[in-house]
Order: sequence, then structure tokens, then C-alpha cells
Amino acid sequence: MNLMCPARILLLPGDVQDAAVGERVAQVYAGPFEAAAGARLADRLGVRLTVVPELTQRPDAELQSIADLHRGETVVVLGLDLGLRLPAIVEHTGDGWTRIASDNEVTLASYEQAAGKFRDSIPTDPNNLLIDLLADRVAPGGRVLELGSGTGKDAIELESRGYVVRRTDATQAFVEMMRSDGYAADRLNAITDDYGGPYDAVYASAVFLHFDRAQLDGVLRKAARAAPVLAFATREGKGEEWSNRHLDLPRHFVLWQEAPLRDLLAATGWSVRRLERGDSRIGTWLQILAVRA
Repeated sequence: MNLMCPARILLLPGDVQDAAVGERVAQVYAGPFEAAAGARLADRLGVRLTVVPELTQRPDAELQSIADLHRGETVVVLGLDLGLRLPAIVEHTGDGWTRIASDNEVTLASYEQAAGKFRDSIPTDPNNLLIDLLADRVAPGGRVLELGSGTGKDAIELESRGYVVRRTDATQAFVEMMRSDGYAADRLNAITDDYGGPYDAVYASAVFLHFDRAQLDGVLRKAARAAPVLAFATREGKGEEWSNRHLDLPRHFVLWQEAPLRDLLAATGWSVRRLERGDSRIGTWLQILAVRA
């Protein structure tokens, strides 16, 4: 604990199921109505739960008490309404509670500012290797949820092969881009939003590399509830990195080794059926087809 630093408080909705907690948490706090969800989360994180009866009656005072106890640490608080879209990370600056942008939110902001530049900088061909893997498992006519459709180029190829694609992206600029090209598209944040469904497959090319390891855990669990087949591509490597490549704006990338990625898939309800590697100018990609275990 660093007494000179403010506490970081991760606010989650009271009905949280698969929370994406991307950092070490010291404790979970919840109001009486969120106690059950808090107990499940605390058990999964291996930390203590404290139920605070007054959390909803005097939220600012109780939140400040929690922050004073956990300077320099991160804690989770469930079900507290500060007028923010949840999940949210807040710190107290002395002038009130300030929302702190996550690495993923910084990345999304970069895409919002430079969606057109991104479209002009990337290869025009779709990810045919990943689409071929999907085609080995899902017959034409299958309904596919695409997470992070971006410019929409993979969705066009999927539809040309007979699939029914729901285009989605967390970046409004990409959603508007696809709509201006004449396609239906929905704004959907893979980390925070419900996927709907059921679908025959979830497809995500070069999307999961923007999620930290805990966020990807939550995304994979939601995907397993939405469809029996998952096809995705992510970068191989070690650690994490920030890059201004292509956009001259910061984007956050999380790299994966094969063994830990297989372990995470197994833990979240998936069994890997195919794993192929493909090289590119920025490194090696893992192209993965998994089925719900």
C-alpha cells in the first residue's frame, strides 16, 4: 500500500456475472442487495468481501471511507450509482470523483479519431485463413456474430461464402463507416455489453489483442454462452505493448503464448480444435478455431 497514492475503485454493476478485472484487487465491497454477486466475485478473485449496508444511502461518504482505507490499492465496489456508465474506474482527486480511462478505452478513442486512416493503412484482403477455419466447422447459412468488425472487410467475405453476419464494433466511427457502405451494423462493446444470440459462431479477427488478460477471460465466457464455435486471431508474443503504428495515436496490445492461451480457453469453456500460425510484417498471428466444451 502506498499512502501517498489515491485508491483506484472499480465500480461494477450489481448484477455482474463475469467481471473483467484487469489488475490486482485488494478487496470487494457491496451493498446488501449485491452481496451474492459480491461473494461470487470475491471468491473468484481470492479476496475478502465486505457488505456495507449504508453504501446506497450515503454513497459518497462510504466510498470516501473505502478510498481512505485502500490508498495505493485497487478495490471493487458493486452496485453504486455515481451517474457513470459501468464498469468504471474512479479516483478521488480532492475535487470529487474522477473517472480514469482504461487501456482499452484509450485504444477505442484512437480508433474513433482515426478510423478512416486505419482503413487506408491496413491490407484490403480479409483474413481468409481464419475464415477457412470457421468454414471447416460451420456450414454456410450459419449465423455469425462478428466482434470488432472494423472496416467490415471480413464480414463481406463471410457473407460471400453464405454466412449471415451480425456486424458489431465498439467504435462508433467504424459502425458509421459500415453503415455508409450499405451494411447494417450495431455498436457493441465486447467487454461490457450483452451479445444476444444464440449464434452458430462468434468470429473476432485482430480484436482480442486489445483486451487485457482478465478482460479476455470475461469475453470468452460471454462468447461461450452465445455460440458453440469460436474463431479468432490474436498476436503471438510475450507481455504487452503500446504502439502508434499506422494511426500516430496510442493503441494497447496484449500478446499471447500458445500454452497460456490454451489454458485460458479451457478455463472459460472452450476446446481448441485448430491452431494455425501466420506471419505478417508486425509478427506472428495465432489463428484459432475452438468449440464449446
